[in-house]
Amino acid sequence: MKILAFAGTSNKNSINKTFVTSTSKYYKEADDSVELLDLNHFEMPIYSYDKEVELGIPQLAHDFAAKMDAADFLLISLAEHNGSYTSAYKNIVDWVSRIPNRKTFNGKPVFLLATSPGPMGGSTVLNAAVNRITWDGADILDSFSLPEFHKNFEEGKGITNPTLRSQLEAKVRKTKRALAEKLTVQG
Repeated sequence: MKILAFAGTSNKNSINKTFVTSTSKYYKEADDSVELLDLNHFEMPIYSYDKEVELGIPQLAHDFAAKMDAADFLLISLAEHNGSYTSAYKNIVDWVSRIPNRKTFNGKPVFLLATSPGPMGGSTVLNAAVNRITWDGADILDSFSLPEFHKNFEEGKGITNPTLRSQLEAKVRKTKRALAEKLTVQG
């Protein structure tokens, strides 16, 4: 199985990058591959219709879409800026959505994550995404919010709070079962 994982942020030291990287290890088995993307490698002009008419759709939008299309499963951890998506993530989604004859996520199964330093754990952006990206062609298998990242996560150990770790692991098992079923039906 090909897994594409990324944090919805351009912050080089993002806790969401740390979180999605840690969570992706639950999915790596013998025949699986995990590709971790950095949104900084897909920086494009801020989307506007005028820019689209003038410049066309940037190659980087096509490249990002191709990465998603080549994956069997998307693991996304969304950073929250002022209660919403980061501009880096939103801009990529805006550009990819303009590629003719496609939905942004093209039916890919997705496990959505979010974390933040505060007690809400990025739940505002996570709830917005759960309610929105199905319209963009995502098949959301589940979602998970990790509150108080610095209190509940340790580099090299992952989630240190036993209850939260158990909740994440249950969702990982659930998404693995759903993925196995989907791949059996497809293949």
